[in-house]
Amino acid sequence: MDENIRYMFHPRSIAIIGASNKLWKVGHAVIANVLYGDCLRRDRHLGYKGKIYPVNPNEDVIFNLPAYPSILAIPDEVDLAVIAVPARAVPGVIEECGKKGVKAAIIISAGFGETGEEGRRVEEAMVKTARGYGMRILGPNCLGIYSLYEDLNTTFARAMPARGPISFISQSGAFCASVIQYSLEEHFGFSNFVSIGNKSDIDDADIIEYYATDENTKCVAMYIEALKNARKFLKVAREVCKKMPIVALKSGRTEIGRNAAKSHTGSIAGNDIAYEAMFRQTGIYRARTMSELFDAARALAYQPPPSLDGGIAIVTNSGGPGVVATDAASDLGLPLAKLSEQTINELNRVCPPEWSHRNPVDILGDASPDRYAESIRVLLEAKEVSGLIVITAPQAMTDPETLAKRIVEAARGTHKPVIASFVGMISSPAENYVETQGIPEMSFPEDAVFGMHALVHRARILRREEIWQE
Repeated sequence: MDENIRYMFHPRSIAIIGASNKLWKVGHAVIANVLYGDCLRRDRHLGYKGKIYPVNPNEDVIFNLPAYPSILAIPDEVDLAVIAVPARAVPGVIEECGKKGVKAAIIISAGFGETGEEGRRVEEAMVKTARGYGMRILGPNCLGIYSLYEDLNTTFARAMPARGPISFISQSGAFCASVIQYSLEEHFGFSNFVSIGNKSDIDDADIIEYYATDENTKCVAMYIEALKNARKFLKVAREVCKKMPIVALKSGRTEIGRNAAKSHTGSIAGNDIAYEAMFRQTGIYRARTMSELFDAARALAYQPPPSLDGGIAIVTNSGGPGVVATDAASDLGLPLAKLSEQTINELNRVCPPEWSHRNPVDILGDASPDRYAESIRVLLEAKEVSGLIVITAPQAMTDPETLAKRIVEAARGTHKPVIASFVGMISSPAENYVETQGIPEMSFPEDAVFGMHALVHRARILRREEIWQE
């Protein structure tokens, strides 16, 4: 891995080229985010703690920091440059960054390869210049990056995601901004977050190769429109998947979608069958929608893969959601556990006689948090159960917040994966609580099944690797 990419996530100093005091400028949002973590706040404790150098020849002071007319005028070393100036000025800025000894540059400016052939030529020339100095380039036409454990936000987005075990990479900046908002509402977090833009130099393979070395990353999530170097990606992804799971959403599955991708970031989205084959070869788990991408990523980041010796159990206080979950499991080929006589007898002791006596385990609409907790313990102790989905429909007899605590208590210490679904209770304290305690919570039963399917897929990939090594 190129160490200069590591400096992009762990810089000792940053120059913001195009920083501005003017509210409507991208450079204003970028430097505010670097300083405060979130451009809407003014708390220096939330922002980047290293050296920050604003660069703007038309300003003397920006956010109480001395501004420099060019990066060459900065008296100290600079590890990372964030560039937010008009496209026509970027090639000259790259030359100056190279002379300064900058290790990595993030080009937020648009107006390059996505605009056509001339833009691509300019991109290629900038990369050639950067390589001559040993510098790496992210972008252009990107939102920037977050390195959450460095309190580093080099983007022009309006919010700072929470810290967590997922590292994300996206070819779309707007996609990134939407995901940040979603993560804040769903209470999950990130270690790193990269908008990769046009991929003139640093590409998906470079980023996931770095992610594999990051101790805070437990799962990689990707939004892909197209890969510029599929052979390189296949090789790197194959190795990364041995260490940690990758889940990807590949857009441009249809001809219309591929044309849209080309106009968006100048990418040429290849045949979807080829991508499907590559995902299978590498072990990447494929999502088909945005919600599936993060249902799978949260499950993979927070829960262990199940044993392949048993099946999945579903416990619910409502038959309808249980049937929906069963249908979803059948569609995905997810094996459901057949309850043993011993498990049924154990459940008979904690449930009313009318419980379903089969999987899904319907413990009835009047189920209390205690009944849930006892049923969960029985199922997690059952040899035939390798993972558990806990579904709750809102009922007067089932207090969601107390139930959330019981679920966490009952699952504590188990080596089996547990996923919850508080059906329809979006942004409730109950679902937020279990999420913060490491149990992914999905809005609907089929989403929980999809998350569990991702975990089973991961178990199969790990088993495949074991077999190949034997």
